[in-house]
Amino acid sequence: MKRTPKDQDHSHRTLTRRTLLLGGLQLGFTGALAMRMRFLQVDQADQFRLLAEENRINIRLLAPSRGEIYDRNGIIIAQNSPSYRIVLVPEDAGDVEGVIENLTRLLPLDTEDLERARAEMRRSRPFLPITLADQLSWDDISKVAVNAPALPGITPEVGLSRVYPQGADFAHVVGYVGPVSDYDLSKMESPDPVLLTPRFQFGKVGFESKREETLRGKAGTKRVEVNAAGRIMRELDRREGQPGADVQLTLDADLQSYVQARLGNESAAAVVIDVENGDLQAICSSPSFDPNLFVRGISVADYSALTEDPYRPLANKTVQGTYPPGSTFKMVTALAGLESGVITPEETTWCPGHLEVSGRRFHCWKRAGHGHVNLLDSLKSSCDVYYYDLAIKVGIDRISEMANKLGLGIRHDIPMSAVAAGLAPNREWKSRTYGQDWLVGDTVNASIGQGYMLASPMQLAVMTARIANGRSVTPRLVKSINGVEQPSGAGEMIGLTPSYLDHVRKAMYAVSNDRRGTGYRSRIIADGMRMAGKSGTSQVRNITAAERATGVIHNRDLPWERRDHALYVCFAPYDKPKYAVAVVVEHGGGGSSTAAPVARDVLLQALYGGTPPLEAYPTGDRRKIKAQQERLERERIKRSDGKESDQA
Repeated sequence: MKRTPKDQDHSHRTLTRRTLLLGGLQLGFTGALAMRMRFLQVDQADQFRLLAEENRINIRLLAPSRGEIYDRNGIIIAQNSPSYRIVLVPEDAGDVEGVIENLTRLLPLDTEDLERARAEMRRSRPFLPITLADQLSWDDISKVAVNAPALPGITPEVGLSRVYPQGADFAHVVGYVGPVSDYDLSKMESPDPVLLTPRFQFGKVGFESKREETLRGKAGTKRVEVNAAGRIMRELDRREGQPGADVQLTLDADLQSYVQARLGNESAAAVVIDVENGDLQAICSSPSFDPNLFVRGISVADYSALTEDPYRPLANKTVQGTYPPGSTFKMVTALAGLESGVITPEETTWCPGHLEVSGRRFHCWKRAGHGHVNLLDSLKSSCDVYYYDLAIKVGIDRISEMANKLGLGIRHDIPMSAVAAGLAPNREWKSRTYGQDWLVGDTVNASIGQGYMLASPMQLAVMTARIANGRSVTPRLVKSINGVEQPSGAGEMIGLTPSYLDHVRKAMYAVSNDRRGTGYRSRIIADGMRMAGKSGTSQVRNITAAERATGVIHNRDLPWERRDHALYVCFAPYDKPKYAVAVVVEHGGGGSSTAAPVARDVLLQALYGGTPPLEAYPTGDRRKIKAQQERLERERIKRSDGKESDQA
């Protein structure tokens, strides 16, 4: 049927409207698309370029070299040494187990290391390198390099590892490093990203731990180009990090080695401090251990031997161990009495061998008593009754205050692990700790360094230094950092009456140089080197009335762990003090017989800067001392050869 002009006109108008609508929609879509493309390509170009670069370029950390540690004379204590290792890229190896089997024919690989490597392969991408063996020798690396065609995917690498050339001599001071563990990371709020670097070495104990940030340095970076799978294609650039700071300690390596050897196999500790500036010249805890074992990964057998040893070689007895100071504390009680005006130096006390206090008898070490004794006599012969009586008059609060002033009961700020505060108790402390009143018997016990009283060998050395020069000497372990000298520990005047300090020093001189002094047998006779000292014997068991009636059992007849601790503190030269020494021998018996000879020998070694002449010793001791010096020299040479062998 033929359409009329009117129908054709209506159809044309309808088609035109649809065409315009469709064209408008297309134009609007095209415009929106163009605007979006302009937004993405022009306005957001920088952002998307950055995202593309981040997908293509990775930034990886470069571990910094650790700062090295030296003694006061520049002798290396902790250094970085090349560490050779073997890594495997599973993807390049193909038959991984076959390659490992070929490698084991060349090198004696540890089974535990291989199992750890296999576990790491299972959770890592196949193109990531896995360490199969570490701490290898150059000969081992050479074998692998020569046989490279038969070992696809195997690559020898070199890095830096911590080495302690002095071995056990500085183990308790410097400590050691080890791989960062999950436990280490859990103790940090925001760990440095470099700590996540595989095989990164981190300070575990000792100075290495306490000054970790100083020694660690700052990580460097390198930019590498990677493909879509994350495989490195090439290195674009590298920015080296900042190495850790080199640190010089106040310790003297030669003196430290001598003291460690002189302590021998005893469970003991010794500290040597410069009374003028607080520099710690030697800090030795015996027995010691080889810190290199921990860096390389200590075996179960070696670790068990250390932890099961009753002499506790892993414990740092110089700052961590606290002991009843025994009669070495009597100078504190004496100064508290003098400063409070309770006694005068010439005033005497009668010692019949005991003192009755609240219905209890407190005994003097000398059963028959010392008779009438003044301050000098009481220290020279170590009369206990004199101090029992004096402490009751003075009171524990003044004694505790004096102990703090002399450095006891105070945690000294030195960068070593587990530094103990010790204990100089008073009334408030017992009430707070035990909810009990302080008793007069507690004061009597404290007067001679027993009861609740505790001090470390470090604190006893500080106490002796402060008595020697009248200044608030504080111990200093760090001499310089990157060549910058650190603050001195000389301190200000301690605020004690000079004449009272002089009386105490004279009494300590009598201990070592008067024929009736408890330390006379361990005296120094060289002119200008005379020593002032004080012995101490601290009980670790109660002596019953029945035992006193039948005779106190001698230390040598008791099991080792029930014997008394032996202590000795001293300084020299008496006229112009230079060094102070504190020695504690655990369960060593009498302080004058066991600790005093060690302290005298150590003090002479420090004064002479090496082996002292035999003329410094009493005539009757010279033959024995000569034999001892020769033995220690042989042992020193043997240890030195052993250290060189280990480093090789």
